[in-house]
Amino acid sequence: MNWQRARTDDKKNERKDAIYQAALSLFKEKGYEGVSFNAIASEAGFTKSNMYRYFSSKEEIFLNIFKSLFEDWSVDCTQKLQALKQNPDVSEFAQTWVASHTPHPQFLDLTTILFISLEANSSYEQLLEFKTRSMELLYQLAVEISKVYPQFDNEKAFRFLTLSFAASGNYWAAESKQNDALHKIYQLEPFKDMKPDYEKNLIASVEVIIRGLLATN
Repeated sequence: MNWQRARTDDKKNERKDAIYQAALSLFKEKGYEGVSFNAIASEAGFTKSNMYRYFSSKEEIFLNIFKSLFEDWSVDCTQKLQALKQNPDVSEFAQTWVASHTPHPQFLDLTTILFISLEANSSYEQLLEFKTRSMELLYQLAVEISKVYPQFDNEKAFRFLTLSFAASGNYWAAESKQNDALHKIYQLEPFKDMKPDYEKNLIASVEVIIRGLLATN
């Protein structure tokens, strides 16, 4: 597809969406390290010079994708948290929290490379914009968590978010990035109990985190 220069906001957004879809398609096929700025341009039907009208680097593209996915997940998570009664059983909260993650596999995919690739190779200006929006979303979630557990001040709510995100990223990477050799090993009887189970492991971790935070003054 050969794109003409966009002259309206709607057309510019249409171009950006095409770039995002091309980047995600290549990411799914080749992984982050296997995707280049030039490849995204080619997949989306852009010349390299036209791509620079919208983005300056691969990292900027993926940070914007992650920000959009983060916003979508945050809306879903907020709705689920608001449906909980105050001070629910810890297991109910954990199941609700994990249930907000599983419908968002692309968000989880990028979470696993957020710190080691996306942020590590981005410019100061790109990171400042991204971090500012991320803090806004995290603060909104912290407020909702504090409504569910009034014992949690903002510091505790943020601590929960930090710990749960770390656990989620690790468990998702362990389950979703298995090669053929690992898959075969987990089928063997001695190793079946070691097979990663994202939902089961994250629920257990969230329960431990919440109980620990509730137990501290």
